Amino acid sequence: MRSPFLNITFLLSLLSAPLLSADAQSSYQYLRLGQQSDAQTTPTAGTAMMGGGADLDEAFRWLCQKANGGDFLVLRAHGADDYNSYVNGLCKLNSVATLIIPDRAAAQDPALAEIIRHAEAVFIAGGDQARYVNFWKGTPVEDAINAGIASGKPIGGTSAGLAILGQFAYGALNDKEDDHDLASPETLANPYFNRVTLVRDFLKISNLQNTITDSHFAKRDRLGRSLVFLSRIVQDGWSQAPREIAIDEKSAVLVEPDGQAAVVGPGKGAYFLEVTKAPEVCNPNTPLTIRGISAYHASRGAHFDLKSWQGTGGESYTLSVVNGVVKSTRAANQLY
Repeated sequence: MRSPFLNITFLLSLLSAPLLSADAQSSYQYLRLGQQSDAQTTPTAGTAMMGGGADLDEAFRWLCQKANGGDFLVLRAHGADDYNSYVNGLCKLNSVATLIIPDRAAAQDPALAEIIRHAEAVFIAGGDQARYVNFWKGTPVEDAINAGIASGKPIGGTSAGLAILGQFAYGALNDKEDDHDLASPETLANPYFNRVTLVRDFLKISNLQNTITDSHFAKRDRLGRSLVFLSRIVQDGWSQAPREIAIDEKSAVLVEPDGQAAVVGPGKGAYFLEVTKAPEVCNPNTPLTIRGISAYHASRGAHFDLKSWQGTGGESYTLSVVNGVVKSTRAANQLY
């Protein structure tokens, strides 16, 4: 277990951190390891999408290399600084810091945005994506993250942090911490189930436009709900042909600026889905029917081109949902 306790390095970091308003000071936490002055270096763009579960050293090292020895910042809405020592032990960086932004009042403070702007790489941790959407959307924090992306800085996320990287996202806005995971059967039976809350245009990553991202995919049997998300995006008029990148635990997809992606990690890998036909039935309280969804499964060592939406080293197949039941053209109707 990575230590959550504060240390002398954190105390020193407060001396170099931007001053915040009294309201924000009461809620945020900024915890930093390494040099207290920011690095002067030029990062390179890239997106590290991690499916959750055990952290993948390979994916973090890739993100660190993109930071080019600069300052690595972990963003959270709650939790502790456990990533600081982990990343600091893996990578040669100027600093590793965690910024915990637990409410909307803190996210409104422009000084927090300055902390984000000074980072050469940003990583969004797991947790609850509803907090990220509710607390950060429409604030200087969101603006600063997007400004970094636009300027060519790398970004990554795992679990809930992955779920908000796409243009479209499952916002989990009607969930409570003690609720069960939004399951495929309840969404397939009713695509307008009240917990199917979709949001859009939070983060602006060019390679993830027209795309929804999801994590823990095979481990938590999320295929059915993913097909519902895609169907709703079409039915609600957001896109005629949306795509999804769904990643399993212990797997990651590392995307270069030109859209070339590599799959790493020992998990079941990544699933690239695309709607080719509008849903036949996508109504409240009625099981979903949609056909002809193109799918590509890519495990470790496979590659996928997000521009052409074609892969190498994996398997192409087709998915359908008929009266709420998912069907696959893979052998023995294999879904994962």
